[in-house]
Amino acid sequence: TRMTLTLSCDHRVVDGALGAKLLAAVKRGLEHPVGLLV
Repeated sequence: TRMTLTLSCDHRVVDGALGAKLLAAVKRGLEHPVGLLV
């Protein structure tokens, strides 16, 4: 199963690298939900 997730941010406020880190953290949480409980 696949899920598409898109993030849109204003680069004047949020750096693109920070947005990429956020999406990576969301991906980890979705792939390993048990890690969110500890």
